[in-house]
Amino acid sequence: MTQTSTASKLPHFITALPGPQAKRIVELDHQYTSPSYTRSYPLVAKRGRGALIEDVDGNTFLDFSAGIAVVATGHCHPEVVAAIQQQAAELIHMSGTDFYYPNMVELAEKLAAIAPGKSPKRVYFGNSGTEAVEAAIKLARYHTRRTKIIAFYGAFHGRTMGSLSLTASKTRQRKGFGALLSDIFHAPYPNPYRCPHGQSPQTYCTECAGFIEQELFHKIVDPEEVAAIIVEPIQGEGGYVPAPREFLIQLQNICRRHGILLITDEIQSGMGRTGKWWAGDHSGIEPDILCIAKGIASGLPLSAIVAPASVMDWPPGAHATTFGGNPVCIAAALATIRLIEAEYMENARRMGDHLFGRLRGWPGEFRIVGDVRGKGLMIGVEIVRDQKTKERAPDLRDRIIYRAFTQGLLTLGAGENTIRLCPPLVIDEQQADFAVRVLGESIREVEKSL
Repeated sequence: MTQTSTASKLPHFITALPGPQAKRIVELDHQYTSPSYTRSYPLVAKRGRGALIEDVDGNTFLDFSAGIAVVATGHCHPEVVAAIQQQAAELIHMSGTDFYYPNMVELAEKLAAIAPGKSPKRVYFGNSGTEAVEAAIKLARYHTRRTKIIAFYGAFHGRTMGSLSLTASKTRQRKGFGALLSDIFHAPYPNPYRCPHGQSPQTYCTECAGFIEQELFHKIVDPEEVAAIIVEPIQGEGGYVPAPREFLIQLQNICRRHGILLITDEIQSGMGRTGKWWAGDHSGIEPDILCIAKGIASGLPLSAIVAPASVMDWPPGAHATTFGGNPVCIAAALATIRLIEAEYMENARRMGDHLFGRLRGWPGEFRIVGDVRGKGLMIGVEIVRDQKTKERAPDLRDRIIYRAFTQGLLTLGAGENTIRLCPPLVIDEQQADFAVRVLGESIREVEKSL
């Protein structure tokens, strides 16, 4: 790799990877931290600025993972840092469950304004994506007085017991934890790249939506007992698979016909990442409950659910959390939203278009690239062993990700065999082109070894 100055917007190395300090910390990590964490390569982060991460040995990397789509405004954006510092010097915690914060009301008002639909909204705050989903489960059951919930194969909604019951992306996420939440059902999620043989994407989409009414509602569960259908407009852990517009509209229609609440999990796909506030906005749907986390506060722990006031009708004490809506996290969120609204949502759209322009031809250029898909800066590159059979190749995917790391590009896997590209929304064209070049070279190197 060409060495550049530390002021550059591109990576530079000063040691072999991993460096001596990184090796030492990784060894201690193996000794003291939970083995349940997943790590694809030995990156030990020390500081971040914009789309760059510096490790403990002084090596700098271009971050196309954004802390799993979290640091929307880049690492340590000056305006976000200033908001955090100012709030931390005034008040760190008092518990919004029992007392009032002025900035909590301000953020709730803003989220209500940017959420889909024109009806008056209310907002509940938590600390993480899985907490948002847990709150959505409870609210849906409370409001409808129904218990059953429908989710989708390939979905990831979290790892706490309620949200885990909805999750259906990897067996290891569920194995060994005993009985999960009852009254949960799963339906097929349409992946146009993997239509059953002989079916068109349009037919497959219609059949996936039809499965709910024609199969589940006729044979398994009465729709009058279903509280909610929860869907990711773009599946995250399922492989960065966008739901077709027609499918989401059909889901909304099914919910309206049967008095079922539509919950959209925008935890990874929301906050401007797709070039609109919410991935569901590309389809024009209006969920009854919107789940938000990850990019909402540029790295501080915060989540929210937004629902019409007529739906969020639970009484005091029905649901709450000590730390949810922490004033420091809310200050970061307000700064984050201002920045996204002013420039970064449009940049996500523009840079997403630029990346797709460079990537969409890869299935014709590389024999192990099966599909390139996504919206804005939420892009999946699916790696296969054979383009005709579409056999998944998780081992090749992992080798590509590791090779990219050795060249200064940080990416993550999604699903069984997809590479996810979810950089901070601040990246520029030079950084996008660097990522395309390194990832392409990494795929080519892996191909040569086959």
